[in-house]
Amino acid sequence: MNNNTPKAVKKPYKLIKHGDVRIDNYYWLRDRNNPEVIDYLNKENLYFETKTKAYKSLEKSLFEEMKARIKQEDESIPVYENGYYYQTKFYKGKEYPVYTRRKRSLTAPEEIILDVNKMAKGYAYYKLTGLEISPDNRYAVFGEDTTGRRQYILKIKDLKNNKILNLQIPNTTGSAVWSNDSRYLFYTVKDPVTLRAYRIYRHRFGDDPANDVLIYEETDETYDVFVTKSKSKKYIYIASFSTLTTEYQFLDADKPEGNFKIFARRQKGIEYNLFHRNGEFFVLTNKDNAVNFKLMTAKITKTEMKYWQEYILHRPSVMIEYVEIFNDFIVLQEREEGLNKLRILMNYDDFYIGFDEETYTLYTAYNPETDTRKFRFVYNSMTTPSSVIEFDIDTRKKKVLKEQEIPDGKFDKHNYRSKRIWVTARDGERIPVSMVWHKDTVLAHPNPLLLYGYGAYGITVDPGFSTNRLSLLDRGFIFAIAHIRGGEYLGRPWYEAGKLLHKKNTFNDFVDVATHLIEQNITSNEQLFAMGGSAGGLLMGAVINQAPQLFKGVVAQVPFVDVLTTMLDESIPLTTGEYDEWGNPNEKKYYDYIKSYSPYDNVEAKSYPNLLVTTGLHDSQVQYWEPAKWVAKLRELKTDDNLLLLHTDMDSGHGGASGRFKSLKDTARDFAFIINLNQQNL
Repeated sequence: MNNNTPKAVKKPYKLIKHGDVRIDNYYWLRDRNNPEVIDYLNKENLYFETKTKAYKSLEKSLFEEMKARIKQEDESIPVYENGYYYQTKFYKGKEYPVYTRRKRSLTAPEEIILDVNKMAKGYAYYKLTGLEISPDNRYAVFGEDTTGRRQYILKIKDLKNNKILNLQIPNTTGSAVWSNDSRYLFYTVKDPVTLRAYRIYRHRFGDDPANDVLIYEETDETYDVFVTKSKSKKYIYIASFSTLTTEYQFLDADKPEGNFKIFARRQKGIEYNLFHRNGEFFVLTNKDNAVNFKLMTAKITKTEMKYWQEYILHRPSVMIEYVEIFNDFIVLQEREEGLNKLRILMNYDDFYIGFDEETYTLYTAYNPETDTRKFRFVYNSMTTPSSVIEFDIDTRKKKVLKEQEIPDGKFDKHNYRSKRIWVTARDGERIPVSMVWHKDTVLAHPNPLLLYGYGAYGITVDPGFSTNRLSLLDRGFIFAIAHIRGGEYLGRPWYEAGKLLHKKNTFNDFVDVATHLIEQNITSNEQLFAMGGSAGGLLMGAVINQAPQLFKGVVAQVPFVDVLTTMLDESIPLTTGEYDEWGNPNEKKYYDYIKSYSPYDNVEAKSYPNLLVTTGLHDSQVQYWEPAKWVAKLRELKTDDNLLLLHTDMDSGHGGASGRFKSLKDTARDFAFIINLNQQNL
């Protein structure tokens, strides 16, 4: 370690649980109001700038490449809803979208709903979310976040007078639901300390928000709540949810001052989602051990679980991910053997929409209207840009409404190849891996390869298209996604096998995939790089503790690495709601298991790969001090001279920079780190 390397002061702090004593020398970094903490983070940022100065030109080139692939003048496909055609537009040189509409006809005068570029002026970070138009089409409600901490201020704009009203409701989730008479709003408030979404309020239009009525409070700290509206516009829903359990309440949207009724009381381990049509509810649920979910129906008057009727039976090999309800047909978004399929149910007809590529991404688009014979979906693959496609259920024909344009003039999808391979893990499970590369890259000998993984919360990282990724592929890199346990790529059992006391399967899968890629001469440990963010950052921390020799370099983005300490601190956002994911360490069996893999607790005096760690000072999901502490401990103990860099964005949170161009700088930074390391091999 040279004299310019930041070194955090050691201030031993004793943590005791179940008779086990841990000494945390860097616990003091938790205090963001301590000038000494900010000074340390600034020193790390200065060190980062010093160490990356030599390849800043590469980083700039990457940014310009990625920016050139974005169509600066762009607009979405018009969507018709409640008498208006809505579009989202982007203009040359502008970071943020402009939301517009036209009344009844695409040739009608255009109205500007919100120009986010104007609203974001003066802010280092700006995020707008939850835009909803009132049923009478006069008002727009939206959430505004200027710190990146996901504590949104709810605001309303009068579209008739083109003025934002003098009304602000702080500390919300950013979304709200209108009653059908446009006189009331229902919204969700967060706990100011834990940031758990826990209260639903009703606001009467024109009243002081201080007089808003508390409709519901979720007192179980392992649950969050949200409020939404049925696609039919008939009902307003309040949903309480934990990792394993859901409970809905519903209210006639025409009677906003009425009382919500519980649909079906929560039962531990039973999840369900509601869809309404013509006096009947459709219920997507895992009830009766339907691990991959089934579709049931329930009458309005008999909503408790005992009255539910089978509609689509559970199939062990097929997971139903989502349901789209129309007046005359239903679309099921299913997943089988890792690939999405769209299944159409219409009267007595039942058929699938087919696709040819070996690995791809597919999902339903926004379809607000129910009285239609057409619906939209989105399709892309690792080699094919994203397309919005309209399907006619009568003719069974597909029509491409919009294909993603790449304006740099160099892209040709025929220059790229993709495939899916299967890797046998140490316990015999077969792990799917999606790969993409440039056609000029020869797979007969080792190549630089970036292996990406996540593996938590049942979130599937689908093999989709990325314009940014082309900067790697065009430089001879292979990009691969390891669909490891903890996600739902192979259905709900794949998730169950990568959580709680099975969590180590996630890490072992990633290591076994990396090992296979090296053994098959696809790459080498001098050319293999890894990347993951948030829970994927936990993955990065765990695998470099387990098998650091496999990787030349690792990028850990906003990494969740101090798992044990965080899961023992109920004041930290998300902690109590995640016991079903990681286990509650107040129980010794979970304490011991989490401690055995938590990256921060398992840093050792040994060699580690080159490492870039990123975080945001205002991160509400993974607090900045986790990566900061981790880097400090690695600096203290690691025995190598490899790069160890920490970059803290002092203006943003978990999602990084806002704006469509600013966010590219984060990607360029991460890719430059990897490419520069690979160039050292040449």
